[in-house]
Amino acid sequence: MLPRMSAEPEPVSNPPSLGAIYAGFFLIGICGFGGVLPWARWLLVQRRRWMTPDDFNDLLALCSFLPGPNIVNLSVAFGARHHGMLGSAAAFFGLMGAPFCIVLGLASLYAHFGSSPVLQRSCDAVAAAAAGLFLSLAVKTAAPLFQRRSLVGYAFAALAFVAVGVLRLPLPYVMLTLAPLSILAAHFLEP
Repeated sequence: MLPRMSAEPEPVSNPPSLGAIYAGFFLIGICGFGGVLPWARWLLVQRRRWMTPDDFNDLLALCSFLPGPNIVNLSVAFGARHHGMLGSAAAFFGLMGAPFCIVLGLASLYAHFGSSPVLQRSCDAVAAAAAGLFLSLAVKTAAPLFQRRSLVGYAFAALAFVAVGVLRLPLPYVMLTLAPLSILAAHFLEP
């Protein structure tokens, strides 16, 4: 079942407890087959209202620039924001505990049945669903940029798309080039 994407509510003022952080990221990890970022955004922004859409985008942008999986970085940074190292640990283990066990089990099954044509077709269907989830996340993440009508943001989004999607330039080089340039442009060109 996909998360319901509705209007963005305002965040709540009370920070989540350690248990709530663990439970929230556990839910994200369990539900996030094919990609957890859409689930993370749904839970953190829409369901629990722990972040605004802009806060989520800002934290995701930072975590995308850091080495490692974006969602792991996001969970650690989110937990640290509210409860320091304990919050980071709660978010990380909530996110990774169940999927780790599930992947071990699935890897064992795949080792025995991986050559099955039915399994191959099932994997293709799951990949298509994951692509749809990722496209949904991209649209939701870009919405605040378009609401602000930021010409600088539009320009850098287009540059990044062309560089990576069309010209197939290596992502690390594109990020290392466009990130500082976009910060400078936003500082000097945006009101």
